[in-house]
This record gives sequence, structure tokens and C-alpha cells, in this order.
Amino acid sequence: MNVKEMVELCQRHTMYTWSAGNNVQPLPFARAEGVYFWTHEGKRFLDFNSQLMSVNIGHSHPKVIAAMKDQLDTLLYAFPGSATEPRARLGKLLAEITPGDINTFFFTLGGAEANENAIKAARMYTGKHKIISRYRSYHGATNATMQLTGDPRRWASEPGMPGVIRVMDPHPYHFSFGDSDEEVTRANLQYLEEVIMYEGPQNIAAMFIEPVTGTNGILPPPKGYLQGLRDLLTRHDILMVCDEVMAGFGRTGKMFAVDHAGVVPDIITMAKGLTSSYIPLGAMGICDKIAEHFRENVFWGGLTYNSHPLSLATALAAVDVIRSEGLVENAAAMGVVMREEMDRLQAKHPCVKEGRCIGLFGMMDLQKNAAGERMAPYNGTSPAMQELGSFFREEGLFTFMRWSSFMCNPPLCINEEQLREGFAIIDRGLDLVDKHFEG
Repeated sequence: MNVKEMVELCQRHTMYTWSAGNNVQPLPFARAEGVYFWTHEGKRFLDFNSQLMSVNIGHSHPKVIAAMKDQLDTLLYAFPGSATEPRARLGKLLAEITPGDINTFFFTLGGAEANENAIKAARMYTGKHKIISRYRSYHGATNATMQLTGDPRRWASEPGMPGVIRVMDPHPYHFSFGDSDEEVTRANLQYLEEVIMYEGPQNIAAMFIEPVTGTNGILPPPKGYLQGLRDLLTRHDILMVCDEVMAGFGRTGKMFAVDHAGVVPDIITMAKGLTSSYIPLGAMGICDKIAEHFRENVFWGGLTYNSHPLSLATALAAVDVIRSEGLVENAAAMGVVMREEMDRLQAKHPCVKEGRCIGLFGMMDLQKNAAGERMAPYNGTSPAMQELGSFFREEGLFTFMRWSSFMCNPPLCINEEQLREGFAIIDRGLDLVDKHFEG
């Protein structure tokens, strides 16, 4: 099949995510290795977004591929009520690397499904119905998680699951809770506690957060926020659920983002980096008190592919690569380089409003004037952002544009030369955007 035919058939017979089919210009992939992938014509792209912030170990790692092949020859499928060696080993491994007393895991096929089951577990365990989430959050695109999601992607699915209370993040889109981390933390938590009062803590089962907000800004929490939130929720008998689907498995320079604050949630969800997206897998991890409850009470959840042996074996190999090859440490070290490059570009280009990163979890915001007005409107785009996106594609840099921002989330195996290669392309692209800056 030639490339033109492949693309045409994909567009004619398949649907694309978050898109009107006639507007999609799919990028044809041929092969991938490390931090690069190639089209059928041989054009090389630097994968500056780890595809969907998920190929943490890089593409086509031979150890993981070998483990997948071994599992194919051993046991390809077992129903969710079975015991298998990959299931036993991965449960034990995750209990060793997750925070505190998160020792029990429910295996799913992705992050949204992990969050769906976390909603169920929180409601069944507490007997309460309401769930708090934040406006600048993303928790998945299934029926329930779409409503936990605060960003505009949920609009088309409303009304959805009832019982969701959405609150402001510590870093709202247009205004600030304060000038310092201390002021922001104090003001946001005071505001949150008042919302809890209005809704009734006796009615609220859990609060879902991304410990570092992902697609809606790459927003690390202000100093003291996670500790303060943990204390506030505990005081009101509300479970803390941390969605580590995007931030987990080394992305932030720690194994999990909550590790930066030393916080232990009641429930943690994960996917993406768990297998580096070599195959679908997600997991919900629960603390000992919740696990004990479900040893005596039925957990009403399960699908055909839960605890799939091939996915679990892949995760074992992928996590081993992260640990044995020092990818968490590399993410922390390369995060320093990313910070340096972002600062350099902000000093050079008037169109740069801000760059943020924690480890290799980064985003840059662009502005169209000195007043800081964003280069594109909320939930929209602009000629400048479209021009920049086209330039990146032409120059072989793969990343995602998000309104007036773009992502900087390369695989954790990237080295300094490759990272600076990416920022050199960005530098040239920002020259084009500067022409749209209004002064």
C-alpha cells in the first residue's frame, strides 16, 4: 500500500480523535526509534511530545520488545479472574514504587478507565456521591471522566455524570490568587474549604487532581499546596485521588509527581508511562484502608481485558527500563537544560510570555503584546499559532499546539544534544511568531 492510499483509507474509513474528519491531516508513520520517528519518505521527526506525553522510555526499546515477544509465546490472554505471573509481579513492583501504603492495584486498559474505577471505588467506599475536580484538569474522555475534566472538551458531552463539583485551580487562567506561593496556597485552600462547606463534606466522596496539571498548562502546584490540600481533605473526610496518568513514571524528575511534596493520596491512577504506550494499560492503586474494605465488600467493576497478561508483562519491562537506565534522574537533569533553554528564548523573543517545566514536563505560552494578551483566545487558535505549527512540522519537530501554547515533553531518554536540537527549531519558529507581536 502506498502512502497516499494509506492516508486516504484512514480518512475514509476511520474516525480521528477530537477532530472533524475533513480537517484532519494525518501524519504517516513508518518506524520509530529512541527520540525520533520517520515517515515513509524517510523524513525524520524529533518526538518532542513523546507522542501523547506517554512514550517515556523512547521508541522501540529492545528490552521491552523482547519481553512482549516472550509473553506472546507463553500466555496471551487470561480472563480477569485468573492469577498470572505478570499480574503477581507487577502488583508487587507497583507496591514498591508508589507512595506510602498504596499497595493494591486494579488493572485497566488506560487512564480514563482507571479514573472511572476510582470514581466507583471512592463512592462505594465512602457511601457519598459528589466528586470535586478542577477547571484546568483533564481526566479522560469516557462518560464519567469527561465530566471530571474541566476544560472545554467536556462541553459537547454535557450533561453527563451528575455529582461533579468543579473548582478553580491554584493557577486560574486569567487571574491570580496572590503574588507568592504562600499567598496562592492559602487563598486557594480557603476558597476550596468554603466550596466544601456549601456542598456539604458529608456528601463529598473525593477530590480528583492532577498533581501537576497536564495539557491545560503544565502547572506545578505552588509550594505547600499539595500538603495543605491533603490536610484539608483529611479533615473533612474526603478522599484524595491523584491522577498521575501523564505526570507519573519519571516525567517530572520523580517517579510520581506527588513524590515532590511527600504526599500520599488515598487513590492514585496511572497509565501512559506505565508501558510507555507500547501497549494499552492503566491502573488504579488504592491505600490499605480502602483495599481492606474491598476484601470484605464487592468491588463492582471489571471488563474483559482487565489484567491482560501481555499488557502487564510489557509494563514490567518498561518500568524496569525506567529504573535500570536512570531515566527519572535523566529527566531531572535534562529539566535543568530545558529551563535554561526556555529562559533563553523568553529573553530573546518578545512573543514568549512564559515557559514552565518540571523535569521533562514543559510548556511555553506565547503573547501578542507587552500587556501579556495571549497569542490565541481560550479554546481557540490564531494565524500566528497555525504558522508556528506548520513550521514545526516542516522542520521535523513533533509536538502539540494548545491554544496559545505548545508542549515540550520529549522521551525521558533524550540527551542534551537532542534537547537543544529541539529548542533550536523552536528558536527559529519563534522568529516567525515575533512578527505577529504588536508591541
